Amino acid sequence: MGVPVRWLLGRRELGLRRVSSSGDDAEISFVVTSELEHPGEWLSGGEAVLTTGIGLPRTADGLRRYVAELVESGAAALGVGIGLSHDEVPGDLIGAADEHGLMLFTVPLPTPFVAVTKTVADRLAELQYEAVLSASRTQPRMTRAAVSGGPTAMIKELSVACAAAVVLLDAAERVIDTYPADLSTDVVGAVAELIGRDSGGVASGVSATDVGIVVTQSIRVDKRVHGHLGVVFGADPRPTDQILIGHANSLLALDFEKPRRLHLQQTRINAAALRILLSGKADVSTARDVVMAAGDARDEVRVLTVLDLPQRSAVVVSAVDDALAAAARPVFLMEDADALVVLLRGTDTLEFAGRLFEGLTPAQRRGLRIGVSSPHRLDDLDTAVEQSRMAAASAERRGVPEESTSLAGRALLSFPESRRVLDGLADILVAPLVDYDATHNTELLASLRAYLEANGQWEAAAAVLGVHRHTLRGRIARAEEVLGCDLSVARVRAELLLAIIARA
Repeated sequence: MGVPVRWLLGRRELGLRRVSSSGDDAEISFVVTSELEHPGEWLSGGEAVLTTGIGLPRTADGLRRYVAELVESGAAALGVGIGLSHDEVPGDLIGAADEHGLMLFTVPLPTPFVAVTKTVADRLAELQYEAVLSASRTQPRMTRAAVSGGPTAMIKELSVACAAAVVLLDAAERVIDTYPADLSTDVVGAVAELIGRDSGGVASGVSATDVGIVVTQSIRVDKRVHGHLGVVFGADPRPTDQILIGHANSLLALDFEKPRRLHLQQTRINAAALRILLSGKADVSTARDVVMAAGDARDEVRVLTVLDLPQRSAVVVSAVDDALAAAARPVFLMEDADALVVLLRGTDTLEFAGRLFEGLTPAQRRGLRIGVSSPHRLDDLDTAVEQSRMAAASAERRGVPEESTSLAGRALLSFPESRRVLDGLADILVAPLVDYDATHNTELLASLRAYLEANGQWEAAAAVLGVHRHTLRGRIARAEEVLGCDLSVARVRAELLLAIIARA
């Protein structure tokens, strides 16, 4: 990447003036000031050399050698300061510049050399920023092209962005695709020859050839070579071109690796199914091998259960499926008559579980009861399922996951079976108090609940009711008489409290 000399000469504030008729296409990569008689020895190529002329040779032959050395060293241009040692550029220097194709310009006395240097440096920085910005915009386009159109669409984006021809080969060095599609056989052959020249076919590098500068890269995942990428430039590639080629390589590696991974997964499933079929009995270990992919590093899973699925349960299933796929997770979910069961990693958090439902609208989430088990080994999967189902049964109908560890105080009231028992207990133990309060205008039931929930602490229970503790003692004694029970027994107190809560 360089600054065109034409651009520099166009900066009116510098007052530079072209005096040679050659070097229109030159680009400047750096500006140096030198008064040496042989400055070419200290150049690396692409420089604009500025001089006041103090060290310029005095003869025509000397000036020709001076210019020839600059050109041989790759100098892009020569700027001569006017007004110090020279009032005008020597004619022999102009002739030598035209002879050797070197851009020659003058720098007026009011313009300091450092101003020229700074102008070029600032422009180089701008060009580098623009190149990086362009590359950052190109990468998403390449990614979208790879997703929607595969390698063909992606290498087209790479070719356009780099202004280069692209050749894609498989692992056997056969041409898969090119862009442009009608790329000449000479270019394709040159790329294939470079790749085949490397031992083992693992080529990566930059080579100058008759068809241009060729960048070759192997498309690899670990030690597996999927293919090769060749990009042919008309000039030296820019650093950003190398970035884009690397990005293209990564996208191609993913595209090549995807069918292999899908094939491996399908093979595992097929083998497990065949083994079950041939065994003549249910072989749980084979199914366990497949489900192992859902576990974490310790082979532990958490089970997520969704209850109260809407009639259009497919919407919920689809949202969970999409969220797991977006997180690059294997999808293990099972829908039965009344629930959706999903396997998560043992290390997954409740927040991760919640993100699985972000694809649903608030209206679609409303009404769902979601429970998550604690981590379990796959051998204990039934327990995890039961835990998650219990958590879901006790969860509120607002589509927010709840953990099984938060069930304390709610589990018995969540299940229909236990609820029926508690309702029957309430009919036996609570109904007499309700009838007594209605007949005598008392508050025995409320007083008993406050007493039980305060764990028998008279002061605390009385404070909740707003009565004196002696009043409360009298009410509790009356409640014992009505129910015919002894509240000094812990089990009696526990059953009464559950019955009262169930009746509430």
